[in-house]
Amino acid sequence: MTSPVIAVADGAFSGRHTIEREFAGQAAIRWADLSSAAAARQSTAGADAVVVTLQRLSAEIIDAFGPSVRVIGRGGVGLDTIDLAAAASRGIAVVNQPAYGAQEVATHALALLLAVHRRLLAADRYVRSGWAGPAGLDGIQPLDEATVGVLGCGRIGNAFVERVRPLVRQVLIYDAVPVPVPAGAEWAAGLDDLLARSAVLSLHLPLSDSTRGLIGARELGLLPSGAVVVNVSRGGIIDEPALADALHSGHVSGAGLDVFTEEPLPSTSPLLGTPNTVLTPHCASFSDRAAHRLSRWTIGDVIQYLDQGSVEHGVIVVAAPDGLALPGARQD
Repeated sequence: MTSPVIAVADGAFSGRHTIEREFAGQAAIRWADLSSAAAARQSTAGADAVVVTLQRLSAEIIDAFGPSVRVIGRGGVGLDTIDLAAAASRGIAVVNQPAYGAQEVATHALALLLAVHRRLLAADRYVRSGWAGPAGLDGIQPLDEATVGVLGCGRIGNAFVERVRPLVRQVLIYDAVPVPVPAGAEWAAGLDDLLARSAVLSLHLPLSDSTRGLIGARELGLLPSGAVVVNVSRGGIIDEPALADALHSGHVSGAGLDVFTEEPLPSTSPLLGTPNTVLTPHCASFSDRAAHRLSRWTIGDVIQYLDQGSVEHGVIVVAAPDGLALPGARQD
């Protein structure tokens, strides 16, 4: 087999020289500008595969790919950044990496929960201001008496349940698809039941047509007064203005958010002025080892797919006629 040409999006991975050395003899790595159709057409000419992380691949960009492109490697979990229908119409496979950072994301969700529940940002400001008064430190309830609701219980949701269960009174889970109930958790009767009983709500769902805007003003209103919201999945699942209103009113006492509807978060976002809110820059999956796994697994799977039609670490996503990922390509 002639070494394939892999067009890797600019900014997808750090350590370019390390990646080039690691795959020397297996593939020719080409660093590609995919910011426009014209740039994508030039960057993918003669390429066998395209690799991205958070870069968006619209139908226009995919239609501009060179005719030799056979597979898209998504370095990451979510598939909402790729037009799967456009890829399917071109006969281009899509491979993602659901498992590469599940443990890191679950740990980050727990860290956000603890930071918000224990009002760590307010406590830090208190110390830095000269120990001037405990403003913002009131209202902390015992975590070991709390019920945590986990919405979405795939790999990451399961890992989060494992981490949070020893710290709380009860863990409830709910998912739109049948999933095994993790040890120490209970299945809620439905979404409304989960919300009404959860002092902490942690989101672990993929973003799709059915989950976009799933948590709006009505759903936030179902949470017990003073609840905490954590989201490490996708920003579009939560109605952000509604969440900001709930935070300002105090009905939601705090939020830990790693993902946003628009990224980077714009300066006009209502979330920037909300109390007891910890915001992180879509970094939940990051660790030095996870970053190395991601580049190695994604590019390695693309090379294996081109050679054998199979992958070792990720999932081959098959686009259904309506453009949605078929079961088996769950994004979490």
